[in-house]
Amino acid sequence: MRYHKITIFILTFYVTLLSNVGFTQIQTGSFGKGIDFIAKDSSFTMNVGMRFQALYSNNWDVISDDLARLGNHSSNFLLRRSRLKFKGYAFSPKIQYKIEMALTNRDMSGGDSPEYSNASRLMLDAVVKWNFSKNMWLWAGQTKLPGNRERVISSANMQMVDRSRLNSRFNIDRDMGIQLRHKWKLGKQFHIEEVFAFSQGEGRNITSGNIGGYDYTFKLEIQPLGKFKSKGDFSGGDLKREKKPKLGIGIAYDINDRAGRDRGQLGNFLEVSSANLKTLNTFFGDFMFKYKGFSVMGEYAHRDIGGGDNRVFDESNTQVGSYYTGQAVNLQAGLLLKNNFEPSIRYTHVAPVSSAKENEYTIGLSKYVVGHKLKIQTDLSYREIEAKDDLFFYRLQFELHF
Repeated sequence: MRYHKITIFILTFYVTLLSNVGFTQIQTGSFGKGIDFIAKDSSFTMNVGMRFQALYSNNWDVISDDLARLGNHSSNFLLRRSRLKFKGYAFSPKIQYKIEMALTNRDMSGGDSPEYSNASRLMLDAVVKWNFSKNMWLWAGQTKLPGNRERVISSANMQMVDRSRLNSRFNIDRDMGIQLRHKWKLGKQFHIEEVFAFSQGEGRNITSGNIGGYDYTFKLEIQPLGKFKSKGDFSGGDLKREKKPKLGIGIAYDINDRAGRDRGQLGNFLEVSSANLKTLNTFFGDFMFKYKGFSVMGEYAHRDIGGGDNRVFDESNTQVGSYYTGQAVNLQAGLLLKNNFEPSIRYTHVAPVSSAKENEYTIGLSKYVVGHKLKIQTDLSYREIEAKDDLFFYRLQFELHF
């Protein structure tokens, strides 16, 4: 029933918006740029866009790690993502906003718990960005934290079908709070950005209030060879075919004080008192390099507990869970050909403290019809799992963004 209510709300919003177009200017740009609504007095703007990904996947167990013995096949057609997006400015171009909603069951699911008021997790981003000084911005609301590069890259702009295992196991995702950002340039082309985020620590759409302590994130971004075209340091593949070498380097550190979930902003909630929770420390180092259609991205993640013991105990000294700690490395590269096909490769190593180590090898192929706005992507992966049967899987995905 609640999904029907959500659908009715969205349809009502559109009807209300369209019924008032006489009070605004409407502008449509090129494909993939959305529709712009501008107030007659230019006191606010709204860009409306939507996108979706349709995915087909096949998975096999590699019995006894022998590729000649594939078993337990499963396949799935899935609406992987569907997003409704709004952005613009309110009152002044210096006060911008972004709203993004998740429309698929997969995006909204997982909210059937008291921490979410037993409601779907509809909202992804709801953030205001105030450029209060020449080179400084204050963000407030719910949005992505300044963590690893692969997570900050939009799922619409990925080089492969989906992100790596490093990201799925270690990223710090979205949270509610504030962020202070500062950008400046050293010399003619050395660009620097510092970010500090203060957030709740339990992730997006939490309604139960702060569970443990708060979360503190620090990030430094540098571009020593000049700025990428069209924010290409946070976009997969070199679709702009950089004429000169471009390099982006990022370092981030996140402190989640008395984390209420076993992976910080993600994972299972730990049902113990705040005094029994522990502090998660996560470090990220990453880079992006692009030149004439060739791109390389690398990431390293490390997460630990201050005291070293990742187990969680309740008041009776019974273990009720454990934090996901360890480290991971991800490396991927691609070459954009003249016909806008891009072959790519990826290697990911994940080494958690309390579970099996993994190595994953992926080869991919993308066809960009209109950049990342209209594309078809496919990949083939092999995942080695320590002391378990390996996995073999194939995926094919179509993306439309308008």
